[in-house]
Amino acid sequence: MRYTVKQLAELTGVTIKALHHYHKIKLLEPCEVTEAGYRLYGTEELEQLQQILFYKELDFPLQEIKQAMADEPNRLRCLVRQQEALRLRKQRMHRLLITLEDSIRFAEKGEHMDQSQMFQGLNKEEWEAALSEQNSYLKENYEYDMLVGQEIDPEQLNEAAQGAEAFMSGLAQALRDGWSPTDERLQELLAQHIVYLNELGFETTAKSFVDQAAFFVEDDFHRNMMESQQTGMSYYLYTAAVFYRDKDRESHQDESNGQ
Repeated sequence: MRYTVKQLAELTGVTIKALHHYHKIKLLEPCEVTEAGYRLYGTEELEQLQQILFYKELDFPLQEIKQAMADEPNRLRCLVRQQEALRLRKQRMHRLLITLEDSIRFAEKGEHMDQSQMFQGLNKEEWEAALSEQNSYLKENYEYDMLVGQEIDPEQLNEAAQGAEAFMSGLAQALRDGWSPTDERLQELLAQHIVYLNELGFETTAKSFVDQAAFFVEDDFHRNMMESQQTGMSYYLYTAAVFYRDKDRESHQDESNGQ
């Protein structure tokens, strides 16, 4: 079966103007042009148009779509790649929707949202933008650039942000519930979080965790970031971390004495 430009536009939802443009730039050419000048499209062109629309959904510019299709003559392989890209986008959009819903909920309550929670579901460019304020602060005050030589892995950062949000929420709730910094439940929460950080590739020990908690207390930017979620949380975390470190030291000493 052959389709005219008008019929193809009605079938696919792509405008006649867009189809004419695709022909002009040789992205999608008709299989036949009649003597009367009518462009006709067959099954192969429909499949090509489907691939074009998949790429457009992934925000590819037209010239990049043209190049991608020229480099990917195998339709099945192309579809599999597009399926994977769209699946990842679906996961990311799901995370972004959850983050947006949480943002609305916090805004309705007039509360501040934890910054780690705000950035769930971001891509590489969005993470760079999100980290720019913090990085500028660190460069200005500590001459430290956390982005130099660091390849941003959005999947790792999104997962870390999700874990950080869960930990900070648990910490804030423990403080509201009046748990002592030495409470076994809170100590277990710290232990699980440190294990989680190491699983993500962030090398963390009991001592380095205390150093990080101390920095959160001493530094205005990071202390305010934590205090905006729950008053007193930065000091609460530091006290709990010190107790955890001391317990960890005692445990290792006991193991050494027992050998």
